[in-house]
Amino acid sequence: MEYFAKLILLSEGWKQDVRLTVSPQGELTDIRCHTHSRGAEIVDGIVIPGLPNLHSHAFQRAMAGLCECAGTGRNDFWSWRRTMYSIAAQITPAQLQSIATQLYMEMLKAGFTSVSEFHYLHHDIDGSAYAKPEEMSDRIIAAATHSGIGLTLLPVLYMRSNFDSGITGSQRRFTHTLDSYTRLLDGLLAGQSGQMKLGMAFHSLRAVPQQALQAMLHFLDSLDQDVPVHIHIAEQSKEVKDCVEACGCTPVQWLLDHCPVNRNWCLVHATHISPNEIMAMANSGCVVGLCPVTEANLGDGIFPLKSWLDAGGRFGLGSDSHISVSPTEELRWLEYGQRLIMKERNTVASKSIPHTGTLLWQTALAGGARASGRKIAGLCTGQRADFLVLQKDHPLLVARSAEYILDSLVFSGNTTLIKDVMVGGQWLVTDGVHRNEQDITQHYKQAMNALFPDTDCRKPAWHQPG
Repeated sequence: MEYFAKLILLSEGWKQDVRLTVSPQGELTDIRCHTHSRGAEIVDGIVIPGLPNLHSHAFQRAMAGLCECAGTGRNDFWSWRRTMYSIAAQITPAQLQSIATQLYMEMLKAGFTSVSEFHYLHHDIDGSAYAKPEEMSDRIIAAATHSGIGLTLLPVLYMRSNFDSGITGSQRRFTHTLDSYTRLLDGLLAGQSGQMKLGMAFHSLRAVPQQALQAMLHFLDSLDQDVPVHIHIAEQSKEVKDCVEACGCTPVQWLLDHCPVNRNWCLVHATHISPNEIMAMANSGCVVGLCPVTEANLGDGIFPLKSWLDAGGRFGLGSDSHISVSPTEELRWLEYGQRLIMKERNTVASKSIPHTGTLLWQTALAGGARASGRKIAGLCTGQRADFLVLQKDHPLLVARSAEYILDSLVFSGNTTLIKDVMVGGQWLVTDGVHRNEQDITQHYKQAMNALFPDTDCRKPAWHQPG
């Protein structure tokens, strides 16, 4: 199939009168600039690459807005986690699929064209294994298939509560032994395709014993393929303190000293890191997975982005707990956090890319593509045909030359400028409406009504202030 775009952001920059050829498998096979539109489908709008969402806990979308009521005692990440566990303990496979499908549809409409799902809700409500170990993973795959979003599935290894403690009752749905985890991976490997890549995730150093992590790295070597590896690290000050007490060093230092961290690795959050760790991480080639809205919502802290970029570091973007589903909001928070610390403007802009919105979008695209392990690094031959179509006549884009389009998209507010969305050569969103929207939303509403039965003022039955 061939498409014609009047204005498009290719990997080499903004171009006019561009003809794209997309294979039946959903890849860009030919791109010609300054050409004609004859015989091609004309794309009505400004075309830009979609962004990868490199960190997602899909089920947590169900609790967005339900943790903003202060109780007695300290309100922090750890009090939020108690609420999250309460909801995770109740979700059925069908509910997970409905929630994830709705979330993925929302991602597509917002500008995320792929997602790396950090998936740790593995077992039944009582903690027992399903008859088919891949049951909950298959629900995530089904959600991605029905929505059409590209997927990197990251089954999570979770074995203990903290460095010095075992599993609590609320974590029993998450846990695996090494044998059960490798069986899960084996069962999922055959399902890989252009739209689905299988990776591996370690929840955190506190949740995976050192010997188990090393054993899984040996298993990884045996697969004879590049596999994305993701891990939560240094998100909370308490986590860093606990690691120093248990291991004698910070989590980032331990990981770099004991694991072959390289370009296939994504270190999620990495909020609390030293200058020496910044340099070592950047030199390893890893990507940091930044989730600014969730990190702000949970009170995690602010990642040292300017120092990271100055060191040559790479980052991608995730919406994590999905308190918001918006790449533009994530990118604004990322830049504005630096401005508040440094008391300057346009902190990440460079001589080569002076436009802040452009730098943020392109850098998040490159890092997210690397962390996903999929061919989604932008609009060039050999990559997936994943792109967004912006409304060329939208008031926020009036009188904007090409170099200001991404600045306007990121920094002009919360009004969506996205009209159409293509993923893997398929139109999924047209004129702002997803092709399966009515069905997806209906099932989501049913799942939410079942998960939160009718109580006084619809207050969740599990909610206990403090």
